[in-house]
Amino acid sequence: MKNAIILFILAFLIWIGLNWSVDPGILVAGFCVAVIVALLTKGLFKEKIKVFARPKRYFWFLCYIPVFIWECVKANLDGAWRVVHPQLPINPGIVKVKTTLKSDAGITFLANSLTLKPGTMTVDIDKENGYLYIHWVDVKTQDIQKASELIVGRFERILKRIFV
Repeated sequence: MKNAIILFILAFLIWIGLNWSVDPGILVAGFCVAVIVALLTKGLFKEKIKVFARPKRYFWFLCYIPVFIWECVKANLDGAWRVVHPQLPINPGIVKVKTTLKSDAGITFLANSLTLKPGTMTVDIDKENGYLYIHWVDVKTQDIQKASELIVGRFERILKRIFV
C-alpha cells in the first residue's frame, strides 16, 4: 500500500506540473488518473520504492532536462545540415557502447534518451555485460571507449546520480 501512495503522490504532482492549473475539474481528473496509475504500477516498484523519496534525485533530474534538450537541439541541427548538404554526408552503422549504469530503470532511461535524440537509436541492450548497441547516423569511431564517450558520456554522468 505504501508503494501505491508514493506512486499516487508522484503521478499527481506530475499531472499538476504538466497541466499547470488548479482548476477543480483538472485536479479531479488528475486525482483519478493518479489513482489508476498508482494501482496499475505499484507492482513494478516492489523493492526500490524508497528511491523516490530522495530529493537529490529530483535535483539531478532537473539538471538532466536542459542537457537532454541541448543535445537534441544539436542533433537536430546536425541532421538538418546533413539533409540539405548536397553530398548527404552520412556514415551509418551500429556501434557498441559501454555503460556503467546497472539498474533496469537507468539503462532504459539512457536507451530511450539516445533513441529520442535524432541521429542515434538504441538497437539492443546487453545488460549483463553493460553494452548498448546504437545505430549512429554518422559513425565517427568503432572504438568502444571513444564511441561511449561521444554518445552516452554526457547523459551517463547525470543519470548515474539519478539511478544509483
